[in-house]
Amino acid sequence: MDADSGARRAVLPGEQVDLAVEVFRMLSDATRIQLLWALIDRELSVNELADHVGKTPASVSQHLAKLRMTRLVQTRREGTSVYYRLENDHIAQLVTDAVYNADHATAAVPDHHRPDAGVSTLPTSRGEVSS
Repeated sequence: MDADSGARRAVLPGEQVDLAVEVFRMLSDATRIQLLWALIDRELSVNELADHVGKTPASVSQHLAKLRMTRLVQTRREGTSVYYRLENDHIAQLVTDAVYNADHATAAVPDHHRPDAGVSTLPTSRGEVSS
């Protein structure tokens, strides 16, 4: 960004700001970050997500209901199972950027910048898994 460019961003409509604030409110919980991280580039059932984050299915269901209500995740039913996935690529990007930013704050050389670190669990900015 060039501070001298003189370009100004338009003022955001209040409704859009309110929705953005709600997204950040949903992201202010460690379990929900773990759930969203697990859903990058795949869909999982409640039980699979519960196993992944080490919480009970009932607890995970409550978190997923909030995420669904704020349109961060969507569902697909197959028989008696419900599968969750991210609502869109922007959610994956937002979570990935937050995790990468935390990585920058806690390491001299962030893991996602080290090809030899073996951080296969960190997706790239496009959602691909790094090797």
